[in-house]
Amino acid sequence: MGLLEIFFVGIGLSMDAFAAAVCKGLCMKRIRIGQMLVIALFFGAFQGLMPVIGWALGTQFEAIVTPIDHWVAFVLLALIGGKMLWDAFHDDEDEAACDAEPRLDVRELTMLAVATSIDALAVGITLAFLGVNIVQAALVIGATTFVLSLLGVAAGSLFGSRFEKPASIAGGAVLILIGVKILLEHLGVISL
Repeated sequence: MGLLEIFFVGIGLSMDAFAAAVCKGLCMKRIRIGQMLVIALFFGAFQGLMPVIGWALGTQFEAIVTPIDHWVAFVLLALIGGKMLWDAFHDDEDEAACDAEPRLDVRELTMLAVATSIDALAVGITLAFLGVNIVQAALVIGATTFVLSLLGVAAGSLFGSRFEKPASIAGGAVLILIGVKILLEHLGVISL
C-alpha cells in the first residue's frame, strides 16, 4: 500500500471526525483559532493513534475488537448527538443553545475523538497484515484528519453563527446518523 492509498484511507477515516468538527464549530459565533486547533488536534491525534494500536494488537484481538467496534461508536455518537438535541430543545429562554463563550469539554472531545476513530483501529489491524510502515501511515492519517477537522470547525462556525438553534439540531442529528451508519455498515445492512 503506497502513500497515495494511505492518504485516501486517511480521507475516508476522517469523514466522521470532519462531521463531528463541524458540529463543534456550530456554537462558535466567531472562529476561535485556539479552540479550533485543540479540536483538530484531538481528532487528528486519536485518528493517528488508533491505527497504531490496531497494528500493535494485530490479529491477537481481531476476533474481540471487530464484533463490537461499531456498537461502541454508535453508542458514543448517539449519546453526544442526543445531548446536543436535548440542549437545543430544552434551553432556557435566557439561555441560547450554545454558550456565549463556548468552552471545550475535554471529556466530550475525548468521547467524540474515540467514537470517530474506532474504525481506524480496525484499519490498523488490516495494515499489520499488509506490512505497511505504521509510523508513516499514522502520520498521514492523523495529519489528514487534523486538516479536515480544522476545515470542519470553520465551516460549522460560519454556518452556526447564522442558524444557531437549527444548526445545533442538525449537528446532533448528524452525529446520531453517523453512529447509525457505522452500525448498519458493520452489521451488513447497508454498504457504502
